[in-house]
Amino acid sequence: MRKRILKIFKRMLFILLGLLAIFIIAYFLFVNLHPVFGGDVTKELKDQYAVSTNHENGKFINIDGVDDDISFGKGMTIMRKMLFNSFPNGKPDKELPVVMADSAQVANYKGDTRLIWFGHSTFLLQMEGRNILIDPMLTHMPSPISRDAQRRFNTSIPIEIEQLPRIDAVLISHDHYDHLDYPSIKRLREKVDHFFVPLGVGVHLKAWDISERMITEMDWWQETTYLGFRFACTPAQHFSGRKFNNRGSTLWASWVITSGSQNIFFSGDSGYGDHFKDIGDKYGPFDFAMMECGQYDELWPVIHMMPEETALAGLDVNAEVIMPIHWGAFQLAMHDWDDPVNRVLKKAEEIGIPVIIPKIGAPIVLNSLNERPNEKWW
Repeated sequence: MRKRILKIFKRMLFILLGLLAIFIIAYFLFVNLHPVFGGDVTKELKDQYAVSTNHENGKFINIDGVDDDISFGKGMTIMRKMLFNSFPNGKPDKELPVVMADSAQVANYKGDTRLIWFGHSTFLLQMEGRNILIDPMLTHMPSPISRDAQRRFNTSIPIEIEQLPRIDAVLISHDHYDHLDYPSIKRLREKVDHFFVPLGVGVHLKAWDISERMITEMDWWQETTYLGFRFACTPAQHFSGRKFNNRGSTLWASWVITSGSQNIFFSGDSGYGDHFKDIGDKYGPFDFAMMECGQYDELWPVIHMMPEETALAGLDVNAEVIMPIHWGAFQLAMHDWDDPVNRVLKKAEEIGIPVIIPKIGAPIVLNSLNERPNEKWW
């Protein structure tokens, strides 16, 4: 009897090891053959990045080495909650209102500086007759694996990729799927003139057949001019990686966009820190600041801001008006879908910083921000 049990145990162990081997092989093939994962930073590139003060031991780091320190146990807790807990208000119970854009009007627009929000962190910025796309996540799944839980709240966006006008520049904040989307880049690449990205992110674009001459990689505090604009790559407190084994291989950033008449800040993804005050001191004041406000949790407090911190960061960067972003499109955390906007409005009123909450797709004209009261459409 004992021998029989031992034999059954060995057989089960053999089967489990076989299944584990199949899983590992399948994962290896998937991440190395599927283009969604992008490119890999080579040793030669790491050697080049080593001159950056933000690069240490082959990886990019936050200021003062701040890290979210997700241990194995903490990671398992997060995974268990995300996969098995119920979040009844994690998504709206109906599609959100979307203002659909007229493609001809968008293509021919030559008026005052304006932005069109697509939900989450994606914007079309139309400024001085030019078109700039910011973090173009324009499809329905911010993940390499299709999951209904992460699908975009709405089935439609203000304007489809194919209807967009010629894009003069694309700004990318970092390489996570909800900001650097392979299907969007694939459909956009024939109509984009140039990409501006943090250090290392170019490896993904080149893997997706974007010519190297169309890519400018920048470190924190570096500036460049393009078509009369100044683009400044500024710090953020976050992390990067598109696979389990390439965390920190590319840099993450915020962006300053300056024209002859206006100054705009885009936070990218970031926890709260002193870098916002440093950016405000160097580049502020800002006419308009798009500030991360969503996908937060007490389990990862240093890589995403709580809504109250979003309002404080708006003061730190010296913004005249802020707009909470990184919400309104996807459920990527465990809070209620409308919690970000409700909390940031309360804190902003308390500290006296103006906030706008436009409908998805509604034109945001910078010269008339003070003329539009917030309508509680959410």
